[in-house]
Amino acid sequence: MSTSAEAVRDVAVRARAAAAQLAPTSRADKDRVLLAMADALLDRSVEILAANAEDVDAARAAGTAGAMVDRLTLTPARLEAMAAGLRQVATLEDPVGVVVRGSVLPNGIRLSQVRVPLGVVGIIYEARPNVTVDAAGLCLKSGNAVLLRGSASAARSNAALVAVLRDAAAAGGLPADAVQLVPGLDHESVKHLMRLRGLVDVLIPRGGAGLIRAVVEESTVPVIETGVGNCHVYVDAEADLDQALAITVNAKAQRVSVCNSAETLLVHRDVAAAFLPRVLAALREAGVTVHGDEAVRAIDPAAVPATDDDWAAEYLSLDMAVRVVESLDDAVAHIRRWSSGHTEAIVTRSLRASQRFVATCDSAAVMVNASTRFTDGERFGMGAEIGISTQKLHARGPMGLPELTSTTWVGIGDGHLVS
Repeated sequence: MSTSAEAVRDVAVRARAAAAQLAPTSRADKDRVLLAMADALLDRSVEILAANAEDVDAARAAGTAGAMVDRLTLTPARLEAMAAGLRQVATLEDPVGVVVRGSVLPNGIRLSQVRVPLGVVGIIYEARPNVTVDAAGLCLKSGNAVLLRGSASAARSNAALVAVLRDAAAAGGLPADAVQLVPGLDHESVKHLMRLRGLVDVLIPRGGAGLIRAVVEESTVPVIETGVGNCHVYVDAEADLDQALAITVNAKAQRVSVCNSAETLLVHRDVAAAFLPRVLAALREAGVTVHGDEAVRAIDPAAVPATDDDWAAEYLSLDMAVRVVESLDDAVAHIRRWSSGHTEAIVTRSLRASQRFVATCDSAAVMVNASTRFTDGERFGMGAEIGISTQKLHARGPMGLPELTSTTWVGIGDGHLVS
């Protein structure tokens, strides 16, 4: 049965009321509830794991790929990690009320730009129940109400988790409707959510390229794009080749199913003869299938011939596209043509080359002599993140608590009038 627009609108109306209650809440009260939520996840682990087991059994019966089943599966250890994540969020500074800038105007009005919650944040995501808890915790800490629309494959898990989080919020004196599931498991419920401009302040899709594209193209609610990562490593003519080898293998093979893993390796022609045999052997040893251009295949005939699909690919697997480039500018031109704007890395001993690469690569993060895998809120010292934004408005790169706020201008006068 199709989910009605009224049912989805109802949860948004309730979320907007909850957001108004939550906005002035003190850090102490929010942190207290976050800690209570963490305890509740462990206290009620039996019911959460039982609900998750039903989802996992259904996924296996449907022939779901093993990697997706693994993402869906909760264990006692993973629940412990989710609880630890909430406790970590409780230790982070509260962004609400922070003064971004301020001054006293010549007429004596004291003017400040102050961080405030976004309001109602909608999260649309795939079969990862940990996102349910992460998003709820980050939104609550930043003073936002959250509407959670996970995939049908995790429906029982998400319902159990949200029930626990809502009970903990209510017991702690905060509105339970600050954390809600969007009703329905069909695409219609997602469509209704995407049409609630004026009730929902922002949507954040977390998942594959198809999901993100659909939300961006169909939503009337403002969207923050996150997650798609066609990331590059460029080995410059002046690179330390030992360092370049270690960075390439780490960026590609340390963990392949994440958005900050490298998908393409670009090698300057001046070092290709010395570097390619070493890196191709190391990638092969790590289990990586190389998709190479003609120069690469001349060295390794076993490499798969690379096509435009390879340069565009976010593999999320043990595959890597490799190309020899004529210059740094050629490498940057390739990146600007094919990158998703997530993370690029240069390996070089030249300050001038690194500065030019940083200035001309149009991406959310650029690494110099470091792995692309470092683009992460926790590794950046920001704590937990809601995702990694690849757009340019409002937030770009890892989105922590400050990125879940907007600002309000506050002017304090003493009977000031405009003449």
